[in-house]
Amino acid sequence: MKKLFLQIITGILAIWLATQFIKGVEFSGPVQIILLAGAILGLLNFFIKPLLKIVTLPLRILTFGLFSLVINMGIIWLVSLILPNNLKFTGIFPLLWTTVLAWGLSLILPIFLP
Repeated sequence: MKKLFLQIITGILAIWLATQFIKGVEFSGPVQIILLAGAILGLLNFFIKPLLKIVTLPLRILTFGLFSLVINMGIIWLVSLILPNNLKFTGIFPLLWTTVLAWGLSLILPIFLP
């Protein structure tokens, strides 16, 4: 339960920070939509990502783990597909930087939230 809560908080912070600081990430709508997008991202990371990691294990071994970045980018892109009128990425680089931001937050947040 703690890990799920942490994933949702990380997703909310990642989407909000990306819309504030990364050029090419566009958001329109009320703040509740950012909370919804972050919650969807957290839930996908908690439930779908472990399955994708198992299925793509050979690719992750061949690429020395770099395929995990592609998995994370795909999950964040899926969130933008679920909310097409509210969250948009204008290219692959804003999506990449949002993924790196979410990854960094997932490393840092467990330190501050015991």
